[in-house]
Amino acid sequence: MEKITSLQNPGIKNIVKLAKSKERKEQNLFLIEGARELSLAMTADYEIYSVYICPELFRKTDYPDVLDSIGENKLFEVSEAVFEKIAYREGSDGLLTLARPDNHTLNNLKLSENPFIIILESVEKPGNLGAILRTADAAQADAVIICDPATDLYNPNAIRSSVGCLFTVQTAVCSSREALDFLRDKKIKSFAAELQASQWYQDTDFSIPSAIIMGTEADGLTDFWLTNADARIKIPMRGKIDSLNVSVSTAVLTFEAMRQRGF
Repeated sequence: MEKITSLQNPGIKNIVKLAKSKERKEQNLFLIEGARELSLAMTADYEIYSVYICPELFRKTDYPDVLDSIGENKLFEVSEAVFEKIAYREGSDGLLTLARPDNHTLNNLKLSENPFIIILESVEKPGNLGAILRTADAAQADAVIICDPATDLYNPNAIRSSVGCLFTVQTAVCSSREALDFLRDKKIKSFAAELQASQWYQDTDFSIPSAIIMGTEADGLTDFWLTNADARIKIPMRGKIDSLNVSVSTAVLTFEAMRQRGF
C-alpha cells in the first residue's frame, strides 16, 4: 500500500479541493469520512474510487473489516499530519473515502403501498439536510425529495450530520414542478407546513399516502407549494419565537404520521 506523508502530494491537494461543490461536480467525486459511513455507502452500492487510511486512528474503529472487499490499488496509507489536513470532523476513525455520486432521480424511487415522503424546498443548510435524513431513516420514510436545493446533497457537512443516512434513505433531487407532478401521478396527498395555516398537524390524516412539504427557515415555502399543495398545516407555537428549526419541525410532523400508522 502506497504511503503518503507529504502535504504537497497532488492527491491530497485534490481532496482538499473537493470540499467545494464546484469541484465535486466537475470531478464527479465526493468525500465520505468514517468507517461506518463507508460501510453504509458500500451496502448501498456506491462506487468507491479510493480510500485514505491513517493506521494510528483506524485501529480504534468499530468496523475493522470494512476494507476487506476494496481492492488494494484503491487504498492509500497517510500520516496523521496528512489525515488531519484532509479530515473535516473531529474524533475521526481514520478513513476518508472518495466515491462516485449516485443518480438521484424520481424514477429511481421505490415506494411502499402507503408511502410517506418528506419534501424539502430550497433547503439551504447542510446540517438541517443531514438531520432530516436521520429523521427519515429513523421513521422509515419512503423517501426525501429535495426540490431546487440551495445546498449540495454531497456537502461533507450534510454527510457528517446525517451520520451516513444519506446512504440509507432514498433521495431524489428535482424541481418543485417535477415533485408536484410525481405526487399527483402517485396519488399522494401533499401537506404544506405553514405558520399561517388553519389546520393543526395533529388533526391531519397522515394514514393515507402522504407527503409533507417543508420550506426554508428564513422564508418558508414559496407560493408554488402554498398554492398547489392539497392542504396547509401548522404546529402549535406557545412561545415568543414563531418557528422551530426546520429539521425539528420535520421530525414533529414525521413522527405524528408514524404514530397514526402505528409505527
